[in-house]
Amino acid sequence: MNPSTKPTIHEVFPYLRVSSTARAIEFYTKAFGAKERFRLVEPSGRIGHAELELGPIVLMLSDAFPEFGLTAPADAGTIGFSIHLHVDDCDAWAKRAVAAGATLESEPTDQFYGERGCRLRDPFGHKWLIGHSIEQVTPQEMQRRYTALFEGETR
Repeated sequence: MNPSTKPTIHEVFPYLRVSSTARAIEFYTKAFGAKERFRLVEPSGRIGHAELELGPIVLMLSDAFPEFGLTAPADAGTIGFSIHLHVDDCDAWAKRAVAAGATLESEPTDQFYGERGCRLRDPFGHKWLIGHSIEQVTPQEMQRRYTALFEGETR
């Protein structure tokens, strides 16, 4: 790369390691309307890579390969990230995900940052945030509301 050329990120692909990629593909298809692009299967049957179209992004998945240090989260374990899906109807999408096997961790509620949202965990241990816009909020107003939230105030 030329030192005077500004580096550019072209795409970002969430990549999830799961306990069963085949079951995960079935779940993400039912819960979020994902469409499978392809999968690569090793001779033992483990899926080494799969790609799903999830709205405008590609979600990548694979089975765990602990012999290479690639592990999936435990169902009850903690995880340091979430995937946020911005949708047209949070309540409807939450119901769909729960019907497909997700666990609702927080009911859909109106949030201080101008979104109606909920939190769920998929059957493979990953957290998902589902939300839709309910109002436009400036960063300054969002900060005011955020501060008020920690001070025990309401809007």
